[in-house]
Amino acid sequence: METPLTRLVGVRHPIVQTGMGWVAGPRLVSATANAGALGILASATMSVDRLREAIREVRSRTDAPFGVNLRADASDAGDRVRVLIDEGVRVASFALAPSRELIAELKDAGVVVIPSIGARRHAEKVAGWGADAVIVQGGEGGGHTGEVATTVLLPQVVDAVDIPVVAAGGFFDGRGLVAALAYGAAGVAMGTRFLLTSDSTVPDAVKARYLAATVRDVTVTRAVDGLPHRMLRTELVDALERSSRARTLLHSVRRAAGYRKLSGTSWRRMLRDGRALRHGKDLTWSQVLLAANTPMLLKASMVDGRTDLGVMASGQVAGVIDDLPSCAELVERIMMEAEDTRRRLTASR
Repeated sequence: METPLTRLVGVRHPIVQTGMGWVAGPRLVSATANAGALGILASATMSVDRLREAIREVRSRTDAPFGVNLRADASDAGDRVRVLIDEGVRVASFALAPSRELIAELKDAGVVVIPSIGARRHAEKVAGWGADAVIVQGGEGGGHTGEVATTVLLPQVVDAVDIPVVAAGGFFDGRGLVAALAYGAAGVAMGTRFLLTSDSTVPDAVKARYLAATVRDVTVTRAVDGLPHRMLRTELVDALERSSRARTLLHSVRRAAGYRKLSGTSWRRMLRDGRALRHGKDLTWSQVLLAANTPMLLKASMVDGRTDLGVMASGQVAGVIDDLPSCAELVERIMMEAEDTRRRLTASR
């Protein structure tokens, strides 16, 4: 199935595996790439040196194109961009809009730039700055999310920009892919669906928690960092929502200290990174600290398997997923379902 996305990045199928922190590592990314989709390596939780190692590990596992997700507001974003360029990475994706200068530097080196956005005006801005495509995430998507559903946001963005648009939020099968194409998208991006594969390194106990979830078990809360965050409802979420401001601040400091020790990050940089997520919003200092060490909360579940203490970011689709295929099996199944859906629609005319 050829679309503007497949032509742009050189993959066989118009499917993107998103760059999920602690989840989208070399094994998942390379398995996705070998399946013919676009795997995105999550780099926010990696040092610059580890990022270079991870890119080379992916390269040792696959000859197919893949990408790397970057934090545009990271203090070392420039260093990371140079690593991508030096290592010949095909795609750079961004969770926040990159600057005009970063986009220009990447494009001059032949790297395809695909920011993720959650509003039409953001898509228009990055398109004007030279982005090659955008991933549009509706409110159904996991992690930090907005309030507008994909079915409303997607056609707005498709009509507003002249670059390929990839739809995210609520996709997990071939029917969804065809629906996105009908709206004018060039493909779909999925996070939770790829997290729930046999190639994902997420511990079995955490995968089981996702598989057991219903659509009502996926909630949006501001209790973690003051911003709307879609995740599975857990003991941690309940505790944060019940906690007083003083108790939340105490937990925040403790978790921040653990993350600082693990990552080697200074307190100054952690606070700077946490404040960067405020985007003009009025967050308390406890929320700033939680924002700064959200990677530690994700690691507790996605790496350590602590379903009681960790944050489990999740799209609403977790409530309709009930198996753990390999990436190859998943992509093949989605493409077969998409072809069956297209034939059925054609035959009904």
